[in-house]
Amino acid sequence: MKTPETRLCAHHLTGMSYRDVDLVEDLIGKKSFTEVMIMQILGRDARPVDVHIVDAVLVTLMEHGLTPSAIATRVVYMSAPENLQGAVASGLMAVGSQFVGTMENCSRLLDRIRHASDPRAEALAIAQDHRANRRALPGFGHHLHKPDDPRALRLIALGEAQPELGGESLRALRLLAEAVDSTYGKHITINATGAVAALLSEIGVPTELMRGFAVISRAAGLVSHVAEEQTDPSGRFIWETIDHAIPYVGKGRTHQTQGEGE
Repeated sequence: MKTPETRLCAHHLTGMSYRDVDLVEDLIGKKSFTEVMIMQILGRDARPVDVHIVDAVLVTLMEHGLTPSAIATRVVYMSAPENLQGAVASGLMAVGSQFVGTMENCSRLLDRIRHASDPRAEALAIAQDHRANRRALPGFGHHLHKPDDPRALRLIALGEAQPELGGESLRALRLLAEAVDSTYGKHITINATGAVAALLSEIGVPTELMRGFAVISRAAGLVSHVAEEQTDPSGRFIWETIDHAIPYVGKGRTHQTQGEGE
Protein backbone atom coordinates (compact mmCIF):
# COMPACT_ATOMS: atom_id res chain seq x y z
CA MET A 1 0.00 0.00 0.00
CA LYS A 2 1.11 3.53 -0.77
CA THR A 3 2.14 5.49 2.30
CA PRO A 4 -0.33 8.34 2.95
CA GLU A 5 0.97 11.87 2.42
CA THR A 6 -0.10 15.34 3.48
CA ARG A 7 0.60 18.70 1.88
CA LEU A 8 -1.29 20.77 4.42
CA CYS A 9 1.14 21.40 7.25
CA ALA A 10 4.53 20.58 8.73
CA HIS A 11 6.31 21.81 11.83
CA HIS A 12 9.91 22.03 12.91
CA LEU A 13 11.81 23.29 15.93
CA THR A 14 11.56 26.98 15.06
CA GLY A 15 8.36 27.27 13.07
CA MET A 16 5.63 25.76 10.94
CA SER A 17 4.67 25.53 7.27
CA TYR A 18 1.18 25.83 5.79
CA ARG A 19 1.35 24.04 2.45
CA ASP A 20 4.43 25.57 0.76
CA VAL A 21 4.76 28.75 2.81
CA ASP A 22 6.09 29.64 6.22
CA LEU A 23 3.41 30.46 8.77
CA VAL A 24 5.43 33.01 10.72
CA GLU A 25 7.26 34.72 7.87
CA ASP A 26 4.62 34.61 5.13
CA LEU A 27 1.18 34.43 6.72
CA ILE A 28 0.80 35.88 10.21
CA GLY A 29 0.02 39.56 9.89
CA LYS A 30 0.30 39.39 6.08
CA LYS A 31 -2.64 37.27 4.95
CA SER A 32 -6.26 37.31 6.10
CA PHE A 33 -8.04 34.29 7.54
CA THR A 34 -10.11 34.00 4.35
CA GLU A 35 -7.01 34.03 2.13
CA VAL A 36 -5.30 31.31 4.14
CA MET A 37 -8.48 29.25 4.37
CA ILE A 38 -8.88 29.28 0.58
CA MET A 39 -5.23 28.35 0.15
CA GLN A 40 -5.56 25.43 2.56
CA ILE A 41 -8.87 24.10 1.20
CA LEU A 42 -8.40 24.67 -2.54
CA GLY A 43 -4.63 24.24 -2.70
CA ARG A 44 -3.92 27.47 -4.55
CA ASP A 45 -3.34 31.14 -3.80
CA ALA A 46 -6.53 33.11 -3.27
CA ARG A 47 -7.36 35.66 -5.93
CA PRO A 48 -9.07 38.93 -4.88
CA VAL A 49 -12.30 37.67 -6.47
CA ASP A 50 -12.10 34.46 -4.42
CA VAL A 51 -11.77 36.42 -1.19
CA HIS A 52 -14.60 38.75 -2.21
CA ILE A 53 -16.95 35.85 -2.94
CA VAL A 54 -16.02 33.70 0.06
CA ASP A 55 -16.31 36.64 2.47
CA ALA A 56 -19.80 37.37 1.12
CA VAL A 57 -20.79 33.72 1.52
CA LEU A 58 -19.42 33.48 5.07
CA VAL A 59 -21.23 36.64 6.15
CA THR A 60 -24.49 35.44 4.58
CA LEU A 61 -24.48 32.03 6.27
CA MET A 62 -23.17 33.06 9.69
CA GLU A 63 -26.48 33.90 11.36
CA HIS A 64 -30.08 32.79 10.87
CA GLY A 65 -31.56 33.50 14.31
CA LEU A 66 -33.07 30.86 16.56
CA THR A 67 -32.99 28.04 14.04
CA PRO A 68 -32.35 24.37 15.01
CA SER A 69 -28.57 24.81 15.07
CA ALA A 70 -28.73 27.82 17.40
CA ILE A 71 -31.35 26.18 19.63
CA ALA A 72 -29.18 23.07 19.96
CA THR A 73 -26.16 25.17 20.90
CA ARG A 74 -28.04 27.19 23.50
CA VAL A 75 -29.68 24.19 25.15
CA VAL A 76 -26.43 22.19 25.26
CA TYR A 77 -24.56 25.20 26.64
CA MET A 78 -27.24 25.58 29.32
CA SER A 79 -26.68 21.93 30.23
CA ALA A 80 -22.87 22.06 30.15
CA PRO A 81 -21.57 25.64 30.33
CA GLU A 82 -18.03 24.36 30.93
CA ASN A 83 -18.05 22.87 27.41
CA LEU A 84 -18.34 25.76 24.95
CA GLN A 85 -16.90 23.73 22.09
CA GLY A 86 -19.41 20.95 22.72
CA ALA A 87 -22.27 23.42 22.50
CA VAL A 88 -20.99 24.81 19.21
CA ALA A 89 -20.37 21.30 17.88
CA SER A 90 -23.93 20.28 18.69
CA GLY A 91 -25.23 23.18 16.63
CA LEU A 92 -22.95 22.30 13.74
CA MET A 93 -24.49 18.84 13.66
CA ALA A 94 -27.68 20.52 12.40
CA VAL A 95 -25.95 21.83 9.28
CA GLY A 96 -27.35 19.40 6.75
CA SER A 97 -29.62 18.75 3.79
CA GLN A 98 -32.61 20.58 5.30
CA PHE A 99 -31.02 23.62 6.93
CA VAL A 100 -27.91 25.68 6.09
CA GLY A 101 -26.16 22.96 4.05
CA THR A 102 -28.60 22.74 1.15
CA MET A 103 -26.17 24.42 -1.26
CA GLU A 104 -24.57 21.02 -1.78
CA ASN A 105 -27.78 19.50 -3.20
CA CYS A 106 -28.45 22.58 -5.32
CA SER A 107 -24.91 22.46 -6.72
CA ARG A 108 -25.49 18.90 -7.94
CA LEU A 109 -28.44 20.15 -9.98
CA LEU A 110 -26.37 23.02 -11.39
CA ASP A 111 -23.64 20.52 -12.32
CA ARG A 112 -26.21 18.51 -14.27
CA ILE A 113 -27.35 21.60 -16.15
CA ARG A 114 -23.80 22.79 -16.89
CA HIS A 115 -22.75 19.42 -18.29
CA ALA A 116 -25.92 18.77 -20.31
CA SER A 117 -25.91 18.96 -24.10
CA ASP A 118 -29.09 21.04 -23.81
CA PRO A 119 -28.88 22.98 -20.52
CA ARG A 120 -32.32 24.57 -20.88
CA ALA A 121 -34.00 21.19 -21.45
CA GLU A 122 -32.11 19.69 -18.51
CA ALA A 123 -33.24 22.52 -16.23
CA LEU A 124 -36.85 21.96 -17.29
CA ALA A 125 -36.54 18.21 -16.71
CA ILE A 126 -35.20 18.81 -13.19
CA ALA A 127 -38.06 21.16 -12.32
CA GLN A 128 -40.70 18.84 -13.74
CA ASP A 129 -39.27 15.80 -11.96
CA HIS A 130 -39.24 17.55 -8.59
CA ARG A 131 -42.80 18.76 -9.01
CA ALA A 132 -44.11 15.41 -10.21
CA ASN A 133 -42.53 13.64 -7.24
CA ARG A 134 -43.46 16.38 -4.74
CA ARG A 135 -39.85 16.86 -3.72
CA ALA A 136 -38.45 20.12 -2.42
CA LEU A 137 -36.10 21.87 -4.83
CA PRO A 138 -32.81 22.61 -3.05
CA GLY A 139 -31.89 26.25 -3.44
CA PHE A 140 -35.46 27.42 -4.05
CA GLY A 141 -38.24 28.71 -1.86
CA HIS A 142 -38.29 30.41 1.52
CA HIS A 143 -41.00 30.58 4.17
CA LEU A 144 -40.33 34.24 4.97
CA HIS A 145 -38.65 35.92 2.00
CA LYS A 146 -41.23 36.48 -0.73
CA PRO A 147 -41.40 37.18 -3.62
CA ASP A 148 -37.58 37.12 -3.55
CA ASP A 149 -34.86 36.38 -1.05
CA PRO A 150 -32.92 39.67 -0.83
CA ARG A 151 -29.76 37.81 0.19
CA ALA A 152 -29.86 35.75 -2.99
CA LEU A 153 -30.44 38.82 -5.14
CA ARG A 154 -27.41 40.55 -3.65
CA LEU A 155 -25.18 37.46 -3.94
CA ILE A 156 -26.14 36.79 -7.57
CA ALA A 157 -25.60 40.44 -8.50
CA LEU A 158 -22.22 40.31 -6.76
CA GLY A 159 -21.19 37.26 -8.75
CA GLU A 160 -22.43 38.57 -12.08
CA ALA A 161 -20.45 41.78 -11.54
CA GLN A 162 -17.13 39.89 -11.36
CA PRO A 163 -15.50 39.78 -14.82
CA GLU A 164 -13.00 37.16 -13.63
CA LEU A 165 -15.76 34.57 -13.18
CA GLY A 166 -16.89 32.46 -16.11
CA GLY A 167 -20.54 32.77 -15.16
CA GLU A 168 -21.46 29.21 -16.18
CA SER A 169 -22.91 28.19 -12.82
CA LEU A 170 -24.73 31.49 -12.42
CA ARG A 171 -26.30 31.02 -15.85
CA ALA A 172 -27.29 27.47 -14.87
CA LEU A 173 -29.00 28.86 -11.77
CA ARG A 174 -30.87 31.41 -13.88
CA LEU A 175 -31.99 28.67 -16.29
CA LEU A 176 -33.20 26.53 -13.41
CA ALA A 177 -35.09 29.47 -11.91
CA GLU A 178 -36.86 30.09 -15.23
CA ALA A 179 -37.76 26.40 -15.50
CA VAL A 180 -39.04 26.32 -11.92
CA ASP A 181 -41.33 29.33 -12.44
CA SER A 182 -42.62 27.87 -15.69
CA THR A 183 -43.24 24.42 -14.24
CA TYR A 184 -44.95 25.57 -11.06
CA GLY A 185 -46.87 28.37 -12.74
CA LYS A 186 -45.70 30.96 -10.22
CA HIS A 187 -42.56 32.69 -9.09
CA ILE A 188 -40.49 30.75 -6.56
CA THR A 189 -37.52 32.61 -5.17
CA ILE A 190 -33.93 31.47 -5.37
CA ASN A 191 -32.89 31.32 -1.73
CA ALA A 192 -29.53 32.21 -0.22
CA THR A 193 -28.11 28.69 -0.37
CA GLY A 194 -29.02 28.43 -4.05
CA ALA A 195 -27.04 31.58 -4.75
CA VAL A 196 -24.18 30.32 -2.56
CA ALA A 197 -24.06 27.08 -4.56
CA ALA A 198 -23.59 29.00 -7.81
CA LEU A 199 -21.00 31.38 -6.37
CA LEU A 200 -18.83 28.71 -4.76
CA SER A 201 -18.98 26.70 -7.97
CA GLU A 202 -17.82 29.77 -9.90
CA ILE A 203 -14.60 29.96 -7.88
CA GLY A 204 -13.92 26.26 -8.17
CA VAL A 205 -15.17 24.85 -4.88
CA PRO A 206 -16.15 21.20 -5.46
CA THR A 207 -19.76 20.33 -4.70
CA GLU A 208 -18.67 17.85 -2.02
CA LEU A 209 -16.84 20.58 -0.07
CA MET A 210 -19.45 23.34 -0.19
CA ARG A 211 -21.15 22.40 3.06
CA GLY A 212 -17.80 22.89 4.76
CA PHE A 213 -18.04 26.63 4.11
CA ALA A 214 -21.43 26.63 5.82
CA VAL A 215 -19.87 24.84 8.80
CA ILE A 216 -17.04 27.39 9.02
CA SER A 217 -19.44 30.30 8.83
CA ARG A 218 -22.06 28.92 11.19
CA ALA A 219 -19.42 28.11 13.81
CA ALA A 220 -18.80 31.85 14.22
CA GLY A 221 -22.52 32.50 14.49
CA LEU A 222 -22.95 29.81 17.12
CA VAL A 223 -20.15 31.29 19.22
CA SER A 224 -22.17 34.52 19.21
CA HIS A 225 -25.18 32.57 20.48
CA VAL A 226 -23.04 31.23 23.31
CA ALA A 227 -21.89 34.78 24.08
CA GLU A 228 -25.51 35.94 24.30
CA GLU A 229 -26.45 32.88 26.32
CA GLN A 230 -23.84 33.95 28.88
CA THR A 231 -25.38 37.40 29.33
CA ASP A 232 -29.05 36.88 28.35
CA PRO A 233 -29.81 33.17 28.58
CA SER A 234 -32.73 31.59 26.76
CA GLY A 235 -31.80 27.90 26.88
CA ARG A 236 -33.87 27.16 29.96
CA PHE A 237 -36.78 29.16 28.60
CA ILE A 238 -36.67 27.10 25.38
CA TRP A 239 -36.62 23.88 27.38
CA GLU A 240 -39.45 24.89 29.73
CA THR A 241 -41.57 26.23 26.88
CA ILE A 242 -41.31 22.91 25.03
CA ASP A 243 -41.89 20.99 28.25
CA HIS A 244 -45.28 22.70 28.64
CA ALA A 245 -46.20 23.09 24.97
CA ILE A 246 -45.96 19.40 24.05
CA PRO A 247 -48.62 17.58 26.10
CA TYR A 248 -48.05 14.28 27.86
CA VAL A 249 -50.89 11.96 26.82
CA GLY A 250 -50.06 8.89 28.89
CA LYS A 251 -52.05 7.68 31.90
CA GLY A 252 -49.46 8.69 34.47
CA ARG A 253 -49.32 11.87 36.52
CA THR A 254 -47.83 14.99 34.94
CA HIS A 255 -46.87 18.43 36.10
CA GLN A 256 -48.57 19.82 32.99
CA THR A 257 -51.98 19.31 34.56
CA GLN A 258 -51.01 19.54 38.23
CA GLY A 259 -48.71 22.56 37.97
CA GLU A 260 -45.78 20.74 39.51
CA GLY A 261 -42.22 21.47 38.42
CA GLU A 262 -39.44 18.91 37.93
